[in-house]
Amino acid sequence: MKKIAELVRAAGVVGAGGAGFPTHVKLEARADIYIVNGAECEPMLKTDQQLVRKYPHQLVKGLAAAMEATGAREGIIALKAKYRESITALESFLQRNMKIGILPDIYPAGDEALTIWLTTGRRVPPGGIPLNIGVVVNNVQTMLNIAAAIEEKPVTVRTLTVTGAVKNPKTVTVPVGTSLAEVLALAGGALSSDLVFIQGGPMMGKLVNDLSEPVSKTTGGFIALPKDHPLIKAKGKSLESVLRIAKTVCEQCCFCTDLCPRHLIGHELSPHLIIRAVSYNRLGDPKVLTSALTCSECGVCEAYACPVGISPMRVNIALKAELRAKGVKYEGVISEENIMAKHRLLPSSRLVAKLGIKPWYAEAPLEDDTYDPEEVNIPLKQHTGAAAVPVVFTGDKVSQGQLIGEIPEGALGARVHASINGIVQKVSLHSIQIRKGGGHE
Repeated sequence: MKKIAELVRAAGVVGAGGAGFPTHVKLEARADIYIVNGAECEPMLKTDQQLVRKYPHQLVKGLAAAMEATGAREGIIALKAKYRESITALESFLQRNMKIGILPDIYPAGDEALTIWLTTGRRVPPGGIPLNIGVVVNNVQTMLNIAAAIEEKPVTVRTLTVTGAVKNPKTVTVPVGTSLAEVLALAGGALSSDLVFIQGGPMMGKLVNDLSEPVSKTTGGFIALPKDHPLIKAKGKSLESVLRIAKTVCEQCCFCTDLCPRHLIGHELSPHLIIRAVSYNRLGDPKVLTSALTCSECGVCEAYACPVGISPMRVNIALKAELRAKGVKYEGVISEENIMAKHRLLPSSRLVAKLGIKPWYAEAPLEDDTYDPEEVNIPLKQHTGAAAVPVVFTGDKVSQGQLIGEIPEGALGARVHASINGIVQKVSLHSIQIRKGGGHE
């Protein structure tokens, strides 16, 4: 039998909850603990908790395979205590070296550094990765994809929550490459024409300008909100506006630092000092600026902590891009965790109230059937690393699960597979378009 990592590589599995890091690379490492991150701490999203409840056996199967591949002695499935039905569904399937790690209902419990700390007490060093402390983390949907890969089934679908100002909020499963416009239609369409859309969660998600954009392996959610909603306005601010506001109104109250989750667990990241340095021609300790590289972009500083509407997170994102372009790396140490850390973590209920999204909060139940589109436009880069290289041509007939994009030789990447049966309509450097039944444009 092929090695587990080889099967996962062949199936094109990537981290479904973040930047899409190729999972086979993680499985080639050695670890003590393997954590399934089922926190799903982004408000409004309901995908992982429902998948755990529906597919507990497959989840445990995926975790067992991942533990075998990495040599992990312990497996932890991290779930919030409020996911009672999911916890009950899992309990009878757990193996002797697995347990459920109960998380409080706080944001951002799903930040892997926080998930690790809350379930094991270990702390990822600033600028480091979980493997530095013997831990590997993947989310629920990644683990289900690992279980499918063991059966030589590639990643061809994505489950995501469609919610907010839609007629029928629900959690749907669609072939990779399905347009966001079709996803919106599955939820009955928008409640009005005066809406703006977010791909992902309300905190870390990005504004969508084109509903023809396709669902990828990492699309976690799709949210509709009125265009005058404060959350939409905040996301729509230009960087120039953010910097101007920071320079003119920051009062150095330190709330952004006091509530920064990474700072609370001992990282040197101090958002208020970064704002001060940027506002005054970057004077001061250079390590203050490079500490921006350790920001998880959770958005607590922007959406909750700051009393005057500054976004330290946006400043950090801009700094990170600049520093990485220059090849700068962060070299710092981890200090003692704040003695008030667990008392300063942000309750999800308070975040929901602060964001003003309670009127749009819905159950979004999981649909049983997988949507069957007429056409998909499958991105060749849905992951960290290099884009996949097309291995099919216009006019080729393809079957669901067939390889259509290969990892470039010697590069970090992930394979891409056809998500429906059909005829290849178009091949570009960025995507492959497939239509059911054939016929050329």
